[in-house]
Amino acid sequence: MGLGGTGNSALGIVAVTLRWGLLAALLALSGCKSVPQITGLITGGISGAATGSPAVGFAVGVATDAAANATMLYVTRTWHGSEQDAIARAAADLPAGGATTWKIEHIVPIGNEHGQLRVIRLIQSQIATCKRIVFSVDEGSGARLTRAWYTVDICKQGKIWKWATAEPAVPRWGLLQQP
Repeated sequence: MGLGGTGNSALGIVAVTLRWGLLAALLALSGCKSVPQITGLITGGISGAATGSPAVGFAVGVATDAAANATMLYVTRTWHGSEQDAIARAAADLPAGGATTWKIEHIVPIGNEHGQLRVIRLIQSQIATCKRIVFSVDEGSGARLTRAWYTVDICKQGKIWKWATAEPAVPRWGLLQQP
């Protein structure tokens, strides 16, 4: 292979693919919505070049796009669910009028959030016990602190409290709000 000859054999194609895969992973972590298409384009191009068949390249590209899209949606739903659960846990033991703070720390330290939380109403019925809460998402600190407030309902399911609203209809959630 030699220095700089990584594109000359099957092993070289793997090295080039891994390099592009790392770039795609970095874009995914940054919230880029076009990562599945970029990943499909790259893998399709490499596959088509390696096999000499545009049809194989196209099929690999389409399959990679679908798999990357499904993976990104799963990860963002899981990420969002953990944020919702952190907020619900923080409000679980509070009475109406109670206030506390909440925070979420992800395994990958991207998108860690925190803020204030207040229970504004207890809703009891024969079907469920719920609470209406308002919570903030705080960004920055000191004089540069910005705080955006959102309203949501949480309900008790067995011994735990869970988010009762499908999605908060606010632009703050961005990528996390996609179906």
